[in-house]
Amino acid sequence: MAPIGVIIVAGGAGKRCGGRIPKQFALLGGVPVLARTIGNFAEALPGARIVVVLPAEHVDFWHNLCARFDVAAHCVVEGGAERFHSVRNGLAALPADIEIAAVQDAVRPLGSVKLIRRTAALAAEFGSAVPVVEAIDSYRETDGDSEVSRIVDRSRLRIVQTPQFFRADLLRDAYRADFRPGFTDDASVVEAAGHAVRLCDGERQNIKLTTPEDFAVAEALLTLREENAYNELPQE
Repeated sequence: MAPIGVIIVAGGAGKRCGGRIPKQFALLGGVPVLARTIGNFAEALPGARIVVVLPAEHVDFWHNLCARFDVAAHCVVEGGAERFHSVRNGLAALPADIEIAAVQDAVRPLGSVKLIRRTAALAAEFGSAVPVVEAIDSYRETDGDSEVSRIVDRSRLRIVQTPQFFRADLLRDAYRADFRPGFTDDASVVEAAGHAVRLCDGERQNIKLTTPEDFAVAEALLTLREENAYNELPQE
């Protein structure tokens, strides 16, 4: 596969999750969330250049925490005022010969190796690949603070995940734009630059850790994975 770069954005303060430290540094199964995310990409894409983007005030903390665990090779750069600026800084840190670039939320540590490889392969073929899952809840649209609402056809909705993979030149071109509040993810930036975005199958287990309840679910999913892996071992 073409040379790949991975930008892992770890700029959140974790206010919704509570706790003394940002959620990307919290332990999940005894390992920092960020370390798990880095490890997933190192396993799925050997040789990929991995760049972690952190707020300036968290860089030393991460280096100290990282030294206590077996974390895959990566470099660290400082982020910006918005996620948009952090991704731009991460792009600048990638080598010029990178042909495929991925952007990943640090707090999505459960995406499988298969998901990462599948999405990367699709981006290499089509220029972009954004994993999504179908909406399963019912949704209603409101008029701001009004009590008036209307049902939304959920069959047309998709829940967007990361990693989002793009041809590197396409992503670099898109991030030359000025920041807009409507840039909620990398697909929105690329689309605003006039490029089509291709969707692909995501995974239900690829959850974003936002609340304490999310961590409880993630711990249960890790336990289930370990049990399944054990059951698949040859039995004497």
